[in-house]
Amino acid sequence: MSGHSHNHGHGCGHEATDVDHALEMGIEYSLYQKIDMENLECLNEESDGDGKKVFKSYEERLDVTKFVKSDCDEELLFNIPFTGNIKLKGIIVAGANDDSHPNKMRLFKNREKMTFDDAQAKADQEFELTRDCRGEVEYSPKVVTFSSVHHLSIHFASNFGDDNTKIYYIGLRGEFSEAHHHGVTICSYEARPNVSDHKNEAFDSVTRTIQ
Repeated sequence: MSGHSHNHGHGCGHEATDVDHALEMGIEYSLYQKIDMENLECLNEESDGDGKKVFKSYEERLDVTKFVKSDCDEELLFNIPFTGNIKLKGIIVAGANDDSHPNKMRLFKNREKMTFDDAQAKADQEFELTRDCRGEVEYSPKVVTFSSVHHLSIHFASNFGDDNTKIYYIGLRGEFSEAHHHGVTICSYEARPNVSDHKNEAFDSVTRTIQ
């Protein structure tokens, strides 16, 4: 098993601590707000659009009315584009307390529009999952590997023995930064300079960006 997990559950009798903890986790697990939902894909979902429903607030993780269920077999593949770059630090996967809960998670960084055939390649990181119906187990991606991610693919290859996989919540924790204009974007400025519109200033700004 690669990676490791942390149980964030608390014992009874610590209501105030639990409230503070929930607020803290809600703030930390807010990367779902940075997902380009319009272009998010879930392959092999039973009902179109259900894959998007599992990316919700930490406070909604126990809402069992929103879930995704696999269709023809137990596999699910999420293609998750972000509106900028993220540094991924934690993942929570909550499912039912039965055999439909996924038992393996495979992560792929910056490989857009992946298919199940593509997912046969070696993953950037894999985790063996435990049943987690309350969203309390956090899995920690390698920080070096997942420090600059604009697209994340998550492949759930199998579950604990059911014909179909069901997921209620996928939480993503980390840091977000706006996408920077570089590379091809700068080249396009150079290829089509607007001579009449402060040409020197435009090239100066490009130079500063490169530096």
